[in-house]
Amino acid sequence: MNSNPSGPLAELRGASKRFGHSIALDGMDLSLRGGELTALLGPNGAGKSTAIGLLLGLLRADSGRVTLFGRSPHELAARRQIGLMLQSADLPGASKVRELLELTRSYYAEPLVMAECIALAGLDGLLERRYARLSGGQQRRVQFALAICGRPRLLFLDEPTTGLDIEARQGLWRAIRQLLAEGCSILLTTHYLEEAEALADRVVVLNHGRIIASGTVQEVRAHVSQRRIRCVSTLVPEQVIGWPEVRQASLDAGRLEIIADTAESVVRRLFAEDSSLSELEIERAGLAEAFLSLTREAA
Repeated sequence: MNSNPSGPLAELRGASKRFGHSIALDGMDLSLRGGELTALLGPNGAGKSTAIGLLLGLLRADSGRVTLFGRSPHELAARRQIGLMLQSADLPGASKVRELLELTRSYYAEPLVMAECIALAGLDGLLERRYARLSGGQQRRVQFALAICGRPRLLFLDEPTTGLDIEARQGLWRAIRQLLAEGCSILLTTHYLEEAEALADRVVVLNHGRIIASGTVQEVRAHVSQRRIRCVSTLVPEQVIGWPEVRQASLDAGRLEIIADTAESVVRRLFAEDSSLSELEIERAGLAEAFLSLTREAA
């Protein structure tokens, strides 16, 4: 058990890691707290995989401190309390899904019952199929089931919805929310920023081995002043994209959507050029825009 139940489940303190002359992590501080989903975001090469490797005990920090449930992440007692779904998994293709689940569940003292694994991962009808004969999306769902079947206190999900169609992705989101409601904590990495926006309690943005922003989704979004403007208009994106303050313009389900540095001058011009404009909505730009702005500034 965590030696400090009220403290973080896992923690990096001043953690640094080099690979040759390349700095992968540069004095990183990260705490994973109970009952939260933390989304670790960053461009390729930002250090996300290195941070996860340190927390899992797959890598050793050059300096700083790494703990998992108050212990070294290399201790079996700590590692038995986690679940892990990596971007790729080398599983025996000849094994049936049922066999993989039964084998993995046997490693834990109090695993989830088989029916719950099947329901959460959406594996109904796949148990007697051989792993190698599943589609890529079905294999990802099996990998998710294997990650959760030990009833982990802390679950690491590395790009979990890559290769899933929209329906399967939404099913996985529902499973993740259920696990959170039952007390599981999750560290999520994803390139789908709408996924982080929908699921995360806390967002950590990493670039060049350093944290450049951290907080709730709303707090990270507040790092940029851009506004998203939506309306029904006869204007098309090509007419709007050259206006001052406008960064992006597109059509979404028949509505004109504009990302602008400020809203007031753009809205005035919209009404001036389209007297029939309707259904106007203005909101702070989303996590995707904040992420792009933050990483551009860091670069």
